Amino acid sequence: MTTTMDLVRATDGQVRDILAVLAERIGPQRYNAWFKHGVTVQVDDGQVCVAVPNPFVGNWIETHYQELIGQAAESITGRQRPVIVSIDPALSGQLRQGQLDKQAELVEKVTSGRARPRNEPPPGASALRYSLADFVVGQSNRLAYTAAMAMVASEKPAFNPLFIHGTCGVGKTHLLQGICSAARRSGDLGRPMTCRYVTAEQFTNEFLTALRHKEIAEFRRRYRQLDLLAIDDVHFLSAKKATQDEFLHTFNAIESAGRRVVMASDNHPRLVGELNEPLVSRFVAGMVVRIEAPDRATRLEILARRARTMKLSAPRDVLEYIALHIRGSVRELEGTLIKLSALAALNGGAITRELASSALAEHLARTDSAITLGDIEAVVATYFGITPADIHSSRRTRTVSVARMIAMFLARRRTRMSYPEIARFMGKNHSSVVLAVQRMEKCLAAGTELDWATPAGPKSMPAAELLEVICGQLG
Repeated sequence: MTTTMDLVRATDGQVRDILAVLAERIGPQRYNAWFKHGVTVQVDDGQVCVAVPNPFVGNWIETHYQELIGQAAESITGRQRPVIVSIDPALSGQLRQGQLDKQAELVEKVTSGRARPRNEPPPGASALRYSLADFVVGQSNRLAYTAAMAMVASEKPAFNPLFIHGTCGVGKTHLLQGICSAARRSGDLGRPMTCRYVTAEQFTNEFLTALRHKEIAEFRRRYRQLDLLAIDDVHFLSAKKATQDEFLHTFNAIESAGRRVVMASDNHPRLVGELNEPLVSRFVAGMVVRIEAPDRATRLEILARRARTMKLSAPRDVLEYIALHIRGSVRELEGTLIKLSALAALNGGAITRELASSALAEHLARTDSAITLGDIEAVVATYFGITPADIHSSRRTRTVSVARMIAMFLARRRTRMSYPEIARFMGKNHSSVVLAVQRMEKCLAAGTELDWATPAGPKSMPAAELLEVICGQLG
């Protein structure tokens, strides 16, 4: 089996040492769950490239371990290097069921506030890695970018709050962090604005920690006196009543003082399940704008900029070929470029159209759909108030089973992936996917009602109606 170290022969020792430092810092349990299988690391002159099997693992590693990976790389190589996380679905076959279950267990512990990864930066201390200046603007995101600029361009923007939504990897986090970066330099208030970028998960964990240690007054002071609050992954608040109530009061305090709130989510506020109506009404009272997947011209510009950053000599026709065939997220574009660069380096040849066509044929075929299995998992998990890790795990609760069946069914209907490919991606076997699709087809034919559990109690809906709602969120 190909391991992380097998992939980059020239830097075997460095990669091995970096991973050893990382394992020491985060502990063997978390290292084995997130890095032992299905994740590869490469080190070149300019960066550390981390390839992951799916968007869920990529988002988790970016949120919790990206900075630690960079620190580990710097301690071994003696220089700072950006850490780039990209998606390579071919790695899905390396995942083990035990690893998937452990991921789900760790996610549940962290998201419920019971644990935090060792040496992880304190919640709310997220580093700002992006700026508005390096955001690639195109037809698919121009309105969102214009709205983001408006939030920092004047003392009193025409709207407040700003709520950005779209599928994974289209630039929502980039815009939120870019707004904060610009706000910290803004002189519109006679001083730099005080702002804070956090994910909804971080906000939740901070709130629970404050309650546990009787420090709620300090928590509220820290948030309610901000000039600008940027909160990412708002869908994480789904079904968390106490946290929603606290966030509502925080939102009201900031807005009533004439200050600003910007948010991002995978879905429109009204499509985030188990979100209370007072929050939804405040979100939609401002500017709600969707970011679509990048169009071809935008994809080409993203690839060109990324190639320059990587100092990669990629001919224009190669970039045009990738931009034509990869129509999903920005991460998919970057992942394809990184993979092509690695293959060219290993073969000792130049990057050509022929190499892109032959060497990346399987990858291009798998990602040649506007909707990916990662998108489907994210939407299904959000709707049912679970995580993609639950779908990948061996859990058989009613809610997880229904969500898993729908995700597998939609993977066959909305992507070009085969049964074995879906099975490898989800860490299941081929027959499990076939049976799930057949069960869903029978439910649709018979008009069966599907039921599942929510924090507010049991819920049920006809299979066809439920599928229509979820497909509406997929777009």
